[in-house]
Amino acid sequence: MPTDQRPLAIALMGPTASGKTALAMEWAQRLSGEIVSVDSALVYRGLDIGAAKPDAAMRVAVPHHLIDVRDPWQTYSAAEFAADARAALTDIAARGRLPILAGGTGLYFQALLQGLAPMPEADPATRAAIRAEAKARGWPALHAELARVDPIAAARIHATDPQRIQRALEVFRLSGRPISQWQREPQRERLPFRVLKLVLAPRDRAVLHQRIERRFDAMLADGFLDEMQRLRALPGLQAVATPLDLPAIRAVGYRQAWEHLDGAYGRDEFRDRAIFATRQLAKRQLTWLRGQPDARWFDPASDGKSLEVALALFLPGR
Repeated sequence: MPTDQRPLAIALMGPTASGKTALAMEWAQRLSGEIVSVDSALVYRGLDIGAAKPDAAMRVAVPHHLIDVRDPWQTYSAAEFAADARAALTDIAARGRLPILAGGTGLYFQALLQGLAPMPEADPATRAAIRAEAKARGWPALHAELARVDPIAAARIHATDPQRIQRALEVFRLSGRPISQWQREPQRERLPFRVLKLVLAPRDRAVLHQRIERRFDAMLADGFLDEMQRLRALPGLQAVATPLDLPAIRAVGYRQAWEHLDGAYGRDEFRDRAIFATRQLAKRQLTWLRGQPDARWFDPASDGKSLEVALALFLPGR
């Protein structure tokens, strides 16, 4: 049998607050690696404390890619991520270094590792019409419309997720076919790398919940609300009529902070809402990860030796 000559990469996957960043840093420093972020919040400039973005010292110690590539009033699609990440991995491998994918955004991993199903490109006029309808009727009403034309997609998309509701309705209106049908089409060429997929997740859900709560309280102590005030003052965000529809501001913690600073609720309720939203994000991430049959699961608190064995088998001699 011919030897697999594809370059190697490691994917450290897992729910938020599971310890991916720390392990990615450790392995990158030890294995001459570089980290490619797979996180839909870290792509935005200014989302630092609330997104647990690697700080300047970490980014000096280990090169990081796909961090701070958009302003918070801009969008960044999974297809754009896949193209940028593929270019980053190719460049890292060409320099003889090890790419380490680290993050928890399942759609980004899907787009990069398996490719995206072909479907209609974005259409500005259709999107503008959908946004106008949402302003008049509300996103729950548009979610109900989606449920009528594509119940499979509506079951996966939350009624408070305007970006995905908009895209699903856009695809249906442009093509006359539900997005769920498009997504079952044969996918594009897969990533030409041999990837070791490792999921970091505490076996006890309560442990993850505790980590989420402690991390959020640390973010508050580090000045998360001050960061949110600085974001709100940016002219680019002030020029947006409905900033809460932006992907950056819908990131967990940021939406709740924005609403809190708008006076929607007090500080204690803001904290509770943000922690609850983060736990719900972790639940969705875990659900997606369970559908990855070739990923191996490890508890970062107790499976350190097993992780090292998996690494050694994938990278013999390193």
